[in-house]
Amino acid sequence: MNHLVVTRTLPDAVMARVSAQYKPIMLNQNGAFAIEAFLAAADGVDAALVTPADRIDAAVIARIPASVRVLGTFSVGTDHIDLEAARARGLPVVNTPGVLSFATAELALTLMLMAARRASEAERLVRAGGWSGWTPDFMMGRTLEGKTLGILGLGRIGLALAAMARGLSMGVIYHNRREAENAAGAEFIIDEADFLRRCDVLSIHLPGGEATRHWLNQARIAMIKPGAIVVNTGRGSTIDDAALVAALRSGQIAAAGLDVFAHEPAVPAAYLTLENIVLLPHIGSATLETRVAMGMLALDGIDAMLAGRDPSNRVV
Repeated sequence: MNHLVVTRTLPDAVMARVSAQYKPIMLNQNGAFAIEAFLAAADGVDAALVTPADRIDAAVIARIPASVRVLGTFSVGTDHIDLEAARARGLPVVNTPGVLSFATAELALTLMLMAARRASEAERLVRAGGWSGWTPDFMMGRTLEGKTLGILGLGRIGLALAAMARGLSMGVIYHNRREAENAAGAEFIIDEADFLRRCDVLSIHLPGGEATRHWLNQARIAMIKPGAIVVNTGRGSTIDDAALVAALRSGQIAAAGLDVFAHEPAVPAAYLTLENIVLLPHIGSATLETRVAMGMLALDGIDAMLAGRDPSNRVV
């Protein structure tokens, strides 16, 4: 029976499979990634299962014991892992693509609706005892019906969100580096400025990394239709926080909904002062069904690699 080190507590069904198939070493870490504890636990084990909260950079990969034959991540994103270092070392990496697309799109839709209808602001008012009664002009938001959703990065999540948006009678456009083979009826806008000018709602689904760092900056915010809504369920690093704060204060951006931040769990202090922003703690895939499916897929990949097979969810 192979040995597997698992950095954090996973859903019960996933842990049951881990216990049945492996000799597990459970670190049950909370908060910051304890690198030394992880490396010590990995000594002599066959595989490791980490999470997006665990930064596996080149220095860590260089120190992972030679016994470890595969590294699994409980995520579709891999920007917390130095893939080039893993490739150079010959350490396979497997992830969890596909199974979290609907849940993350569902949360993007939640953020869109909350931002448009001022839901978090209204809920805070009720909890604070500040609601004095109904009036015709009280807490007016905006409908999404008939508005244009712009999807930045039309992958699996974007496609799921596009289908949901059409159910709200929204038009859907998207901007990618290249036209998607199957856009499910969404309109491809190749020109960046034209795309931003047409967005009533901009939903960001970009990967992390230097290539997309601060993609939504002051210059691009100035191109967006005045009064638009910005939603981000991709990576926090894709937004220039100072530029978004300024736009929310000026009204260039009417409202925003964020589930991800550049330096999680830290949230920029300026966001906390604004009423017209919805802030969630990176819960895009946080449904029981999705998290179980993620764990099972990660284990499928680990199982396959240890058995000498090449799984479909292998990244490196």
